[in-house]
Amino acid sequence: MKKNLLIIGAGGVAQVAAFKAAMHNDVLGDIHIASRTLSKCEAIIGSILEKKALRRPGILAAHQLDAMDIEATKALIRQTKCQIVLNAGSAFLNMSILRACIDMGVAYIDTAIHEDPKKVCETPPWYGNYEWKHREACERKGVTAVLGAGFDPGVVNAYAALAAQAYFDRVDSIDIIDVNAGSHGRYFATNFDPEINFREFTGTVWSWQESQWRANKMFEIKRTDELPVVGAQTTYLTGHDEVHSLSANLDVPDIRFWMGFGEHYINVFTVLNNLGLLSEKPVVTAEGLEVVPLKVVKAVLPDPMSLAPDYTGKTFIGDLVKGVRDGVEAELLVYNISDHEAAYSETNSQAISYTAGVPAIAAAMLIARGDWDCHHMANVEELPPVPFIDLLGNMGLPTRIRDAKGDRAFNAAEFCGERRKIARTGA
Repeated sequence: MKKNLLIIGAGGVAQVAAFKAAMHNDVLGDIHIASRTLSKCEAIIGSILEKKALRRPGILAAHQLDAMDIEATKALIRQTKCQIVLNAGSAFLNMSILRACIDMGVAYIDTAIHEDPKKVCETPPWYGNYEWKHREACERKGVTAVLGAGFDPGVVNAYAALAAQAYFDRVDSIDIIDVNAGSHGRYFATNFDPEINFREFTGTVWSWQESQWRANKMFEIKRTDELPVVGAQTTYLTGHDEVHSLSANLDVPDIRFWMGFGEHYINVFTVLNNLGLLSEKPVVTAEGLEVVPLKVVKAVLPDPMSLAPDYTGKTFIGDLVKGVRDGVEAELLVYNISDHEAAYSETNSQAISYTAGVPAIAAAMLIARGDWDCHHMANVEELPPVPFIDLLGNMGLPTRIRDAKGDRAFNAAEFCGERRKIARTGA
C-alpha cells in the first residue's frame, strides 16, 4: 500500500485531480499540490475547502516548485513523504519528474507523452524517444511508472485492452474518436495549454495503418460518425500519444486517432499557422527582441481555466473497434459522455480537464491499493482494464458499450463472462 500524493501542476487538469484526490483522501492520504506559482496552488486548495470536498480531515498543502529542477523535486518528495507523484502539469516536465521519482523510489503517473520544447512531432514511436528509455531503470529499482493515465491517452487505452481481451477473437482496427460538442462562448480559445494544444497539429500526422507508420497532413483526412448523444460529428485524422503505445503493445494492424474541429477553429488555426505564429522557433523583432511566436499567441489567448464557468454541452470520447468474433465480423463502440456544466459544478473545471484529471486520480488510487502497483514502467493498456474502468464509473466517468446487442452501461460481470467464453473456445 502506498500513501500520500504529490500533484505537480496548477492548471485545469491539476485542479480536477486535486478535487478528486481530496474526495478520496481516505485512500490516498496526504495531498500536496506544487507549482512554480504558489498562489495558484493555494487557490485550488481554497476552492476545495470552500466546497468541503475533503472526505475526511487531513493534510492539503501548497508548495512552490520548479519541477525542471530534479533535486528540488526530490527534496519536496522527501519533505512531504509522498509515495505517489502525479505530473498534471506540462508535458515538458515528464522526464525531470520521472527522473526524480526513480531516484526517490516512488510511483510516477503522467497524463501525456513527454515533449521537447525545441522539437515538434518527432519520429514514431514517440514513447521510444523518451519514456521507454527509462524502462530498465524503473525495473531495476522496482518503481511503478504509469504513462498516459488521462482519458486519451489513458482510458481509451484501457478500452482497447478491454476489447482485445474479451470481445474479439481478432481485432482489425481501433479508431479513437474525441469530440467536444460543447461551447465556451469565446471567439477563439483552446481547452488546455495553447502551447501543447497547437503543437499537436502543426507537425506530421502519424497513424498506424497496415502495421506500419503512415504520414499525413493535418486536416487532410476526415470522417463523419453518428455518435451517441452528440449525434453526427465530423472528425479529422490527428497524431496522438496513445497510437504510439497501442501499436507496440497490441497486435492490431490499424490504429488511428480522430478529433473533432469546427470550421471556425480550423480557419483561425490555418491563418495563425500560415503566418508562422504557431512556430516554436524564436524570431527577432524590429526592436531586436527575441520572441517565440507560439508563446506570444499563448499569452494573448484566454486562460483555458477561465472558460469553465461559461462552458455548456457535452464531450464524447471512445474507441470504435472492429474485428472478428466467433468467425463473424463484429463492431464495438466503448465510450464516455461528459457534461461541462456538471464538471464545473463539482470541480470548478470544464469537462476537457475533468476527463483528464479524474482518470489520473483513479490510477493513483489503484497504485495506492496495490491493483496497479506493478513495480515497472507500463502504459495503461498493459495493466488490468476492469478495475480502472469500474472505478471511473464510481468517480464520475461512466463507460457505455454499443454493439450488436445494443447500447448499455459497462458491466464488469459481463466482461468477466465474455473473457471466460473466449478462454473456453481457445481464442
